[in-house]
Amino acid sequence: MTAGSPWFRATNLPEPEPGAMPEETPYATAHPEPYGAYAYEYGPIAEAVTEAPQPTSQPPFESQLEPQDVPYQPHEAAQEGPYEPSEAPYEPRDETMALRAVETAVAPPGPGRAERRRAAKGKGKGRRGAPPAATASEAPAAPLSRVEARRAAKAAKDSVGVVASRLVGELFITFGVVMLLFVTYQLWWTNVRAGQQANQAKGQIEDSWSKGRAPGAFEPGQGFAIMYIPKLDVVVPVAEGIDKPKVLDRGMVGHYSEGSLKTAMPADKEGNFAVAGHRNTHGEPFRYINRLQPGDPIVVETRDAYYTYEMASILPQTAPSNVSVIDPVPKQSGFKEPGRYITLTTCTPEFTSTYRMIVWGKMVEERPRSKGKPDALVG
Repeated sequence: MTAGSPWFRATNLPEPEPGAMPEETPYATAHPEPYGAYAYEYGPIAEAVTEAPQPTSQPPFESQLEPQDVPYQPHEAAQEGPYEPSEAPYEPRDETMALRAVETAVAPPGPGRAERRRAAKGKGKGRRGAPPAATASEAPAAPLSRVEARRAAKAAKDSVGVVASRLVGELFITFGVVMLLFVTYQLWWTNVRAGQQANQAKGQIEDSWSKGRAPGAFEPGQGFAIMYIPKLDVVVPVAEGIDKPKVLDRGMVGHYSEGSLKTAMPADKEGNFAVAGHRNTHGEPFRYINRLQPGDPIVVETRDAYYTYEMASILPQTAPSNVSVIDPVPKQSGFKEPGRYITLTTCTPEFTSTYRMIVWGKMVEERPRSKGKPDALVG
């Protein structure tokens, strides 16, 4: 630095004593005579500056300044009007470059407004799915060696227990779905399908009657009568035989007519007309026969007549091998002598075939079809 620079003090000033506060330089000393040309513009301030006392501990500041050959003249623009900057580009002074460099190193400027906006937009995109910029703490790890990679891959694989438990769980889920479909099929679809087939068989029976077909021996699975249970709102066709696929699963009631299980027909003057039907699924015509009470009518319609029976007794449960329940005079029915009886058999408890439920009835009326329906069906 030069000795005549107005921005720094002279180098020959005495050093301050330790612990002492530095003296403040009077305004007049800090601003020597060359700047006094402006005193006429500020009035009292200029007088205060001129009358400021001189320091006693150091020589006047004016003696340290280089002599000015030409007195300072203010710019005309300062006297005539407002200041207007010149068009020449700004050139920093050499004596302040080191100070500016130090300031830049100590306190670097922060990001501008445009940079802050871009950073905010980048953070918003990261929240919406774009991967955020990696930071210094999130730097990618060093690549694994071949042995470490094999160990990591082996550790990532599921153990045998996990695979086995997952397989068992999938099997249980599959089994549950299959069971649900099976139950839906048994409880709903079989009834829908059996109802359609039973209605079709009933129509065929009524059609054969209208054509005047003479009665005779019926083939297994062939419908020949219609049964009515008014209290249960049951109307179901009766077919020959008790075969499940041909008769019972088609929603019909089957007549015991084969071998040692052969029973009488409704038109016979003496005997037991025994039939079987499903209690659950496949139309379930006998589901609620346990609700029948003594005296409730059961009507069987054939080509020639209506046969009306009255419910007499019920056997809630018996073994499937107890065939005596369909004898001409059934045991446990309360009947003591030959007559014209009817026997309804079905499975019990519900949704099982462990035992059989038996309902007996006794014929009370035989009415030709030419005379119209019996009172049990008219009422």
